[in-house]
Amino acid sequence: MRADSMSGTRLLYNLRFRAILYQVLAVGSIVLLGLYLFSNVSQKLAEQNIATGFEYLSREAGFVISQTMLDYKPTDTYGRAILAGIVNTIWVSAWSVVLATLLGLVVGIARLSRNPLLALLAFVYVEALRNVPLLLYLFLWYALIVTGLPAVREAWEVLPHVFVSNSGLTVPSLVWTRAHTIIFAALVLGGVLAVAVHRRMTAERIRTGRARATWPWVASALLIPPVLALLILQPEFTASIPEKGRFRLTGGSQLTPEFTALLVGLALSASAGIAEIVRSGILSVRKGQWEASRALGLRDGLTMRLVVLPQALRVIIPPLTSSYLSLFKNSSLAIAIGYPDLVMVSNTTMNQTGQAIEGIAIFMLVYLGLSIAISLFMNWYNSRVALKER
Repeated sequence: MRADSMSGTRLLYNLRFRAILYQVLAVGSIVLLGLYLFSNVSQKLAEQNIATGFEYLSREAGFVISQTMLDYKPTDTYGRAILAGIVNTIWVSAWSVVLATLLGLVVGIARLSRNPLLALLAFVYVEALRNVPLLLYLFLWYALIVTGLPAVREAWEVLPHVFVSNSGLTVPSLVWTRAHTIIFAALVLGGVLAVAVHRRMTAERIRTGRARATWPWVASALLIPPVLALLILQPEFTASIPEKGRFRLTGGSQLTPEFTALLVGLALSASAGIAEIVRSGILSVRKGQWEASRALGLRDGLTMRLVVLPQALRVIIPPLTSSYLSLFKNSSLAIAIGYPDLVMVSNTTMNQTGQAIEGIAIFMLVYLGLSIAISLFMNWYNSRVALKER
């Protein structure tokens, strides 16, 4: 008995054990509180004959979604409609992250330029975008597209079969089928295999000291999966060409004003913050690194790419994660300009079914899941960068 009590006392004084115990107790308390609130709310709603539960997701939706990357029809279920909203949210947010990162990198480097005009323009860019609410920029870009561009019947043909009008940008497109999706997945798999083969051969070359040509093996790993998929599936590559009619454009793929305004607004707003993150990361690298690189004969561009930015990443990545999280959550402002994202589709669903608690719970869980996924990926990448730094 005495030995057991002593071992229990040692556990309580163990910092790691206590940290895990406190977290388990905190999570358990939150779960119990959530279950209690859910049970209480369900009972009160049942007393007022208000339906609860998620059975409504299997019923027919009956409403149109103006733009979706997922195949959706009004005869589909509410569950598929919400899934289409989730795909729309991820699609516009992912492209905004890419554009914001590229713009932020360029503007952040320009802030440190020795050219005073370029540095001033970058400063004005950052201050103008950081000090105006995002919602106002969404309204601005949407109004510019809708009122500043010509009507569909007077659409500008900027390139052959590429039209610009107040209904968006219309371009030629490929008639997409499931076979094309499989081939694209095979191409992604080939890219992953190519990276793995290149790393393996590079490590072997460093270990053995023998130089071997890596490009044939990397090219084979990249091309074999999509080529096999092409030979097996043999899909048809049919193009849909837009044509201007009397009242509308037919064929092709259209980039709607809502999507364009949201994409530009999110990307520009986030790029200003990312530019400051990049600038602070570059300034955290000691001046001696620049001097040593110049002493070795490296130009400033190569010094930035090969010496400074790799070291600055350890400072850039943690706040960059917060910027990405904010961008994904700010995409919920799409409802203000009519882009059918998760929030807009959920609001339509709640208006038709009257089940608001379930709808709010769904998009809260979706945003929570996206935030956790982004955090896990960025933390993994941060650990990779820190390992290389050491």
